[in-house]
Amino acid sequence: MLNSLRSIVQEVNAAADLHDALNIIVRRVKETMKTQVCSVYLRDGKDCFTLMASDGLNPSAIGLVGMAYGEGLVGRVASREEALNLDDAELHPDYQYFSETGEERYAAFLGVPIIHHRHVLGVLVVQQADRRRFDEGDEAFLITMSAQLSGVIAHAKATGGITIADNKATEARFTGAPGAQGVAIGTVVVSAESVDLYAVPYQICTDAEAEIEFFHQSLTSVRNDIKALGETLKSRLNREERALFDAYLSMLNDASLGSEVVARIRKGSIAAYAWSEVIGEHVNNFSAMTDDYLRERAADVRDLGRRVLSYLQESTQKTRIYPDNTILVGEELTATMLGEVPKDKLVGLVSVRGSSNSHVAILARAMDIPTVMGVVDLPYIRLDGRTMIVDGYHGSVVSDPGSEVTKQYQVIVKEEKELIKGFEALKDLPCETRDNYRVSLWVNTGLMADVVRSLERGAEGVGLYRTEVPFMLRDRFPSESEQQAIYREQLEAFAPNTVTMRTLDIGGDKALPYFPIEEDNPFLGWRGVRITLDHPEIFLAQVRAMMKASEGLDNLRIMLPMIASVPELEQSKALIVRAYNELVEEGYKIVLPPIGVMVEVPAAVYQARELAARADFMSVGSNDLTQYLLAVDRNNARVADLYQPCHPAVLRALQQIVHDAHAEGVSVSICGELAGDPAAALLLVAMGYDVLSMSATNLPKVKSVIRGIELVQAEKLLAEVMVLPDADEINRCIDRYLKEAGITRLLRPSTAQ
Repeated sequence: MLNSLRSIVQEVNAAADLHDALNIIVRRVKETMKTQVCSVYLRDGKDCFTLMASDGLNPSAIGLVGMAYGEGLVGRVASREEALNLDDAELHPDYQYFSETGEERYAAFLGVPIIHHRHVLGVLVVQQADRRRFDEGDEAFLITMSAQLSGVIAHAKATGGITIADNKATEARFTGAPGAQGVAIGTVVVSAESVDLYAVPYQICTDAEAEIEFFHQSLTSVRNDIKALGETLKSRLNREERALFDAYLSMLNDASLGSEVVARIRKGSIAAYAWSEVIGEHVNNFSAMTDDYLRERAADVRDLGRRVLSYLQESTQKTRIYPDNTILVGEELTATMLGEVPKDKLVGLVSVRGSSNSHVAILARAMDIPTVMGVVDLPYIRLDGRTMIVDGYHGSVVSDPGSEVTKQYQVIVKEEKELIKGFEALKDLPCETRDNYRVSLWVNTGLMADVVRSLERGAEGVGLYRTEVPFMLRDRFPSESEQQAIYREQLEAFAPNTVTMRTLDIGGDKALPYFPIEEDNPFLGWRGVRITLDHPEIFLAQVRAMMKASEGLDNLRIMLPMIASVPELEQSKALIVRAYNELVEEGYKIVLPPIGVMVEVPAAVYQARELAARADFMSVGSNDLTQYLLAVDRNNARVADLYQPCHPAVLRALQQIVHDAHAEGVSVSICGELAGDPAAALLLVAMGYDVLSMSATNLPKVKSVIRGIELVQAEKLLAEVMVLPDADEINRCIDRYLKEAGITRLLRPSTAQ
């Protein structure tokens, strides 16, 4: 059964579209379970479950017979979200007869729900003429099959509208998580890792003969490479091992592979895409074979495919053109991918993987680029060059939008520009409530591009300078002098206001290409201060560069990430003091900067008072703190809806931190994304946070909200939400308050969803 399961899933994954996928499912499940009928019913937008594929029922009933939610045996399976196993279906009170199907011949019935992300997509059914209950093995197999196929079916349903017919595509909407607020309308540029057979962007071929010639040249180049490699290793390999190179050459000389690719090029796709499709199909065929030796040949085909693809992609990458309104789309976007696009042309970002608190989303907010994350069902490789709308408010993406939807979003873009103009008057006004309670608004930065935007919007300081960003944009560790120059620019730009520099925070979702960290669970592994304490040479060079850069300005604060214990803080402080003493001996006229702790892990929450007693300031990193408190990976789109910054446990932790820090006479700020949420900012002000630090984009909105309320109102709202049992109720309570206060428009516009 396990082999059958794997084989069916592989076949379905290779299906061209939803129709093919469903037909493969019903045919293969029927064969494997040796039943007389297998059918799939899919749910439509009106909660009706329609027969979409069947092997055994009358073909004429497909697409016509349907049951409402809770109606009939299929509707019962869907509404109860559990299997239904009957030896005689007609005797069940929910049984309904549909003459079109011809199912009166079948007594035994086994139906299981197809569930994806808690949403019932459909029902998978097998039937048999004999009056008998399917055994436990049958039931377990069908349930397992349904669970395995649910994601494939969800993806196929979501991408149904994306296919091109006669070079025309229909409008299709996909849902993810809001990454950075705003709306962008532009042209898709797909960013994919080079030599990834499963991520080659679809592009239309304009000159088939030239593309075919290029394809044959690439094949010739790979043949020459393999021959040369075989000659080089000839003396080190035995005859059996040398046979592998002969097999590769044989595959490249095989007319069938080449002819398949040429045929697809003539149909309109570029060589790289056609090659990836053909190789992918051959890999799937080998992988599905029962013979172990033949199944292992899939790896050889995959390797050969990558070798040819590297030549096919070379010219494409050299001639990459970015439109003026580029929307960058990829499976997992990175900071370096953003850096490849001219900044004046990048208007939107869409990432298949990741969540609203992924590092790239944080960068997007800093750069004021509308972004949607975790669009797991987006067939991104088919979208290159297509028109797209990115709705960073609601986390939705519209491909090939129609004129009506485009007009709606154009109105929002216009309103956004008017709203930003209205904020200009706030720049020089203090951030204080109507009853004169003062709150400091600082910014989170990482790029020099952030500086101008931050100052234009009235930032009073920097609550978080991400020093890892310059490290991520290089192919080696920057030297001490290079770091000094970078830090000096930041310190000078904001002087005399404070700049809080976080020491190198890599690991987790922030990797350096020249310092790879391979871990099964990176967020609970080697990251943040754990790395820099293990590598004091990196830490000392960095804090020396920071302090040297602060000479004559004295507006530096040093902040330590991922502190989980008092010894970690004391060891870090000792290294900073050591570096300071060295610099003083070298003649630098500097002062020892304040040293602070980032509260990001639950251990730091419960030791906040002890840490505050040994620190000059404290700052909450609400992104990681929320992740660790709720045990939710903030980069995992599958659990993105469970990442709730206003969860009662998170709010109670935030309140406790302020209480303990102030008890020791230490100021406390918050630099996570929660501080930039205008609604959440009201709660943070009421809790007593001294500084809210956020992206420059959100600063005017937060200031506008705070200036529109009285502290006593915010405290009343906080008292109400702190006794509520879940995040949904808390969010509804906040929304109700904001609506009554007339400031809902500052949060997000309404669009047709």
